[in-house]
Amino acid sequence: MVYVTRRETFNAAHKLHRNDWSDAKNIEIFGACANPNWHGHNYVLFVTVKAKTETGTGFVMNLKTLSSIVRKNIIDIVDHKNLNLDVPFMKDILPSAENVAIAFWKVLEPHIAKEGCKLHSIRLQETENNSVEYFGE
Repeated sequence: MVYVTRRETFNAAHKLHRNDWSDAKNIEIFGACANPNWHGHNYVLFVTVKAKTETGTGFVMNLKTLSSIVRKNIIDIVDHKNLNLDVPFMKDILPSAENVAIAFWKVLEPHIAKEGCKLHSIRLQETENNSVEYFGE
């Protein structure tokens, strides 16, 4: 099995806030991420797929195809958007990095499968120091 990773970037705003909690509790739990005026990140997304190499090309998957899938189904939808308000597949989901990675998996997995590969992981870097990785479990 060979693993291939594509890196993409996007910028997006979000707010971590639960309506069923008081403002004080939201600030206590989410800190600056609960800013009532939102905040943004320069995200880095790593999409890793796996398969045996194709004998004719030696590829696991054409990286141009993988980039196209990620851009069309994720980047074009979330870049310079508000994850809470503007992204249909994030509707009613608290946009923590963990939940965003899971949502990205759900969007991308069927498209990757159509190309004869398996989605191995989604890694989402939210800040220079913080990232999450999801393996579809």
